[in-house]
Amino acid sequence: MRYELMVGLRYTRARRRNRFISINSLVSMIGIAVGVWALIVVLSVMNGFQREVRERILGVASHVQITSDNNRLADWPAIAKLASGEPHVLATAPFVQAQAMLSAGQAVRGALIRGVVPDEEEKVADFASHMRLGSLGALKPGEYGVILGVDLARGLAVLPNDKVALVAPQGLVTPAGVIPRLKQFTVVGIFEAGIADADAALALVHMKDAQTLYQLGDDVTGVRLKLDDLFIANTVARQISQKLANSTSQDIYASDWTRTHANFFRAVAIEKRMMFLILALIVLVAAINIISTLVVAVKDKQADIAILRTLGARPGSVMQIFVVQGMIIGVIGTLVGVGLGIVTALNIDVIVPAIENALGFKFLSKDVYLIPELPSDLQSADVIAITLMALALSFVATLYPSWSAARTNPAEALRYE
Repeated sequence: MRYELMVGLRYTRARRRNRFISINSLVSMIGIAVGVWALIVVLSVMNGFQREVRERILGVASHVQITSDNNRLADWPAIAKLASGEPHVLATAPFVQAQAMLSAGQAVRGALIRGVVPDEEEKVADFASHMRLGSLGALKPGEYGVILGVDLARGLAVLPNDKVALVAPQGLVTPAGVIPRLKQFTVVGIFEAGIADADAALALVHMKDAQTLYQLGDDVTGVRLKLDDLFIANTVARQISQKLANSTSQDIYASDWTRTHANFFRAVAIEKRMMFLILALIVLVAAINIISTLVVAVKDKQADIAILRTLGARPGSVMQIFVVQGMIIGVIGTLVGVGLGIVTALNIDVIVPAIENALGFKFLSKDVYLIPELPSDLQSADVIAITLMALALSFVATLYPSWSAARTNPAEALRYE
């Protein structure tokens, strides 16, 4: 063992004469451990919430959507076939989408009408798991059935088998003026996706009924795609857009889920980054405590440093001794924090209910929050980044006290010994 490491280890352990230094070292270790622990747990929980919301959004949205500037595709079967040729595309489904107004009794609500083919839609979305009443298969062409989001149905005060009037914005021009097109639909189902935009404003009808209502003929608004890996949606969308530009004369483009919900995911990314910076302050405070610990240690070991220098130790070796002492504090604190953080993040579904039972209340009530459980998604990249950050701050904190120790003049240090 190099003597720098041996002396640094010896200085870290408690002695009667420098017990204050050892207590200060312990406090620094605890501070770093708590900071690393909190960072790993909080970022894992934020990843868990992001994953839950992403899955809920993609339960009613699509990975990639092909449409045109005028929201009308004429030769959509050929476009769907071209998209299906991409290696990562699992399924395609046409859809019609337009605005409308729904009314039932005295209640009136604006809604986004989406015309779908139930069998095809089930391949690209996950409405089946979100249905509370009825099923997607209840939508039959020509029967004018509609499936409403739970908040939209609550606002209209309707249940399955009730009637709602759908008013399309495109009107009929008559000598008496423009008369809005109105059609009565029967509620055949209610879904709850857990996403406000869908639950409060989305209504599903059969694609044939939507084409008839909006006078589209055989045209559709676009084609929705499901991929085998949602994280490569941007690349697939770009490749499909290039193929469409080369094979069709229409102004058609493909957009992925990261663009259609860009504001939300950008906000989550910024929030996660800010939480990292805020919680990193805990580690920074502990690192500053390492500086004070080493400064006191250097003053306490003036005579030892002078003796080492007179025995031939280089200033660099003296500096290494105190770097070792500081890094032992940082490494032990970081490893303890990483261990506690990983265990907590992996078992948060057990720890949180136990705390709730002990305290007698729930942190996330079902009456208030859409996600009543605390989700966790531990990612190795976050653990590595947090570990490197903690070790880097610990190392930087050792530099000034170690440099100060290396500059100690042996004659001055031993004058009064």
